[in-house]
Amino acid sequence: MKKIIYSLLIAAISVSAYAQKADGTTKSLVNAEKAFAEDAAKDGANAAFTKYAANDALVFRPNPVNAKKFYGTAPDMKNLSWTANYARVSRSGDLGFTSGSYVVDGEKKSYGHYLSVWRVNNGKWEFILDLGAETNKPLKKATQTYIEPKDHVSPKFANDKELKASKEIINSTEKTLNATLKSYGPSAFAGFLNKDAQLFFPGTEVLIGKENIQAFNNRMIEKINLKTTSFDKALGADIGYTYGVATIDYKTDLRETFHYIYIWERQTDGNWNIMSQIYTLAER
Repeated sequence: MKKIIYSLLIAAISVSAYAQKADGTTKSLVNAEKAFAEDAAKDGANAAFTKYAANDALVFRPNPVNAKKFYGTAPDMKNLSWTANYARVSRSGDLGFTSGSYVVDGEKKSYGHYLSVWRVNNGKWEFILDLGAETNKPLKKATQTYIEPKDHVSPKFANDKELKASKEIINSTEKTLNATLKSYGPSAFAGFLNKDAQLFFPGTEVLIGKENIQAFNNRMIEKINLKTTSFDKALGADIGYTYGVATIDYKTDLRETFHYIYIWERQTDGNWNIMSQIYTLAER
């Protein structure tokens, strides 16, 4: 009997480890995301988020807090479900992100977007950032788009100083964006967005495409100021992220403060553009 129990335990551990196994493909990240959602439905949010979170992972509830500490004491629930509609992984296979829609099926249903940034640790995927934006209504069914890396690279850096310097380009680019926003307002985003960029904003459907995002920004926003909290990029130098605090002045004389995550992509000309943005209201 002990042998049977031991075998079942080993099998369970193996399945758990395999669910998060990273092999450099977007498919492996999507599998980790699916397993994450299934575990949340089966075992509750606390166990699932604790299992898939890196030790330094942050969740925004609504302000940033360590994921493992938050889910160590938060009320548990099994009525949270979500679906990844978009996923990308870096050429180096060490960094990726997923985005999609979620539903909380409680006494009062709630709906929204989410974006999660993932990092590989000891051969398995762990999320490092998770931010949701509530929409107050069900979202339209989206096409699932999972993009595999165009190739695979394993770059080597001489030392930590060189690695740190290579990441600074992300911070510098966002500083340039913020300076341009101060001078030209939200129209400045036009020079920093991919053609197929995505915007997840509270209360709206996902906005896809540079033109649609610019139309939304120009219609709604008078001014926006970014304060970067942190940044990083993949070793493959093709994908990076920033997160921080955005202060938005609307054209209706209303000001609100948001937490945000931007996903950046390196272009063929060496410049960096935003391919995904998500905002959630900060705690007042």
